Amino acid sequence: MIQFNQVSYFLPQGFLFENVKVQINNGDKIGLVGKNGAGKSTMLKLISKEISPTEGEIVIPKESNIGYLKQEITFDTQESVFQYLNLSNPEYNRINNRLNAINEEITSREDYESPDYLNLLSELNDLNQEFELLDGYKWKEKIETTLKGLGFAENVFDKKVSELSGGWKMRLELGKILINTPDILLLDEPTNHLDIVSIGWLEKFLIRFEGIVVIISHDRHFLDAITKRTLEISLRKIFDFPFPYTLYTKKRAEENALNENAKKQQEKEIKQTERLITKFRAKSSKAAFAQSLIKKLEKTEIIEVEKSQEGAIKINFPLSINPGKQVLEIIDLKKDYPEKKVLEGVSMNVGRGEKIALLGANGLGKSTLLKCITNKISYQGTVIHGHNVNVSYFAQDQADQLDKTKTVFETVDHVAEGEIRKKLRAILGSFLFTTDDIDKKVSALSGGEKTRLALCQLLLSPSNFLILDEPTNHLDIMSKNVLKQALINYEGTFIVVSHDRDFLDGLTNRIWDIANYKIRIHHFDLSEYLNLIEIKTSHIKVADNRKIISKKKKSIHFSLNKAEKEIDKLERKISDLEGEIKNTESRIAENHMNLQDQNNELLELFEHQRNKLKILMEQWEVKIEEIENFKKEH
Repeated sequence: MIQFNQVSYFLPQGFLFENVKVQINNGDKIGLVGKNGAGKSTMLKLISKEISPTEGEIVIPKESNIGYLKQEITFDTQESVFQYLNLSNPEYNRINNRLNAINEEITSREDYESPDYLNLLSELNDLNQEFELLDGYKWKEKIETTLKGLGFAENVFDKKVSELSGGWKMRLELGKILINTPDILLLDEPTNHLDIVSIGWLEKFLIRFEGIVVIISHDRHFLDAITKRTLEISLRKIFDFPFPYTLYTKKRAEENALNENAKKQQEKEIKQTERLITKFRAKSSKAAFAQSLIKKLEKTEIIEVEKSQEGAIKINFPLSINPGKQVLEIIDLKKDYPEKKVLEGVSMNVGRGEKIALLGANGLGKSTLLKCITNKISYQGTVIHGHNVNVSYFAQDQADQLDKTKTVFETVDHVAEGEIRKKLRAILGSFLFTTDDIDKKVSALSGGEKTRLALCQLLLSPSNFLILDEPTNHLDIMSKNVLKQALINYEGTFIVVSHDRDFLDGLTNRIWDIANYKIRIHHFDLSEYLNLIEIKTSHIKVADNRKIISKKKKSIHFSLNKAEKEIDKLERKISDLEGEIKNTESRIAENHMNLQDQNNELLELFEHQRNKLKILMEQWEVKIEEIENFKKEH
């Protein structure tokens, strides 16, 4: 449970939130929403104890384990991808290393009756129980499943983490958090670097997850699939809705409409009260009445309504000129890098007005294909742009390519030409840049603001063929909806790469699916494509399960062989000891009663041998029971 008790957080520009009181219960799955800058990421930092509240307290049970995925991470290591996760749980590694050490020591010792040996056996039993509670025997299988679920190919498991891109490092960090099963999961834009298949896997994981989940995401579909509750940060308060995102937006709109009416009524009443105060203040007979009205007015809690800005953004991508019927022709395109092959034998045509979604797992060549089409990189084969085709290309890192030393206004003024320059302030306003914002340096903008500015630049470059590589990264849900509407209304041709299912749904009339160095064209919508992927994934899972079963069989066979060898070793020791005991018994029987001292020594030896036999028999029984249980379980 997480308890916010009158929590406030203050910044130089004022309170982000003030006197917040909210309770998050075990098992709650929450979407945290609010405008950019409202304090969503700050809220996660407060829960993770990375920062402390200005006022109030946040109560979290001390034993709670928190997993926190930030939007931006920086880490480097020479460990492999698999080892990075394998070494991520100190408790697992402590127990595993100690178990290995004890098992090795036991096999080399023969002082079975010594207190030290018996203590080792007791410790071994305790550690085995702890290891089972940690799912230690499934740890490596868990790592493998998580890495594959997040899109890592098996041949990447041994790759050094330092060689991964930032997006893949983010996936790896997410995997590290998930396999360690925290009590509280804090996820800040977890889908930003995932492809559609990996997002689906993460959804299923989080649906099954039993702890607290708090998610910041601009993926409506993702929020609807996982969350059952929405917390909105607005007007320095937290509004609590027991609904997933889409239903929350409807309820919130209804609530805002009621509040808007109440605000108008309140404003009328305030004006009427102010008129009465002005009228009676000067009259001595009515002065007391005027004072009471003033006090009433001072105690009035002003109703605030945060208006949606969605209607404020109106994007139109202008068409430069009508191109010919064929916009693009690709003939036998091939692209290789020194370390791997990416594309081979790609041939296709794109007609005027086609709306294409380019899909496929990360790392298969989507961005490479777009760079070939726009001649940003060298390739083999032929790419022909049709008659009168003007291409505008929005790269995945377009926002990072902005000149950080320029202001917002200077950035668009630099690319604008002709009469449109007179409308620059109005255009920036439609992208939610206020009068104060346009003088900000690009370096001071958030990721979402930079993306909006880069899209604004695109708007000022008339074209008839848009190529957009992940244009929705860092955009909020409102901005994505507006961009989607602009693309629906666009009269030209476009190819868009995106992993946002809600954004793509109903947007395109073609799907290009990249796999095995080729492009397959599908003339159906996104939901049909996802169904196709689900079927393929199921087939892959069946094949993977067969491999796992095969590995398990080998592992079981190995474990049984090892246990049986240990039993054979114990049985040989027992047999030898029984022979020694029989020999000692004979010697005792042969000795005369007058050899008392020698008899005492033989009796002590006899007792020692019997105790040793008892311990060996107990060990043998434990091993036999282990094998029987093992066979029952497998």
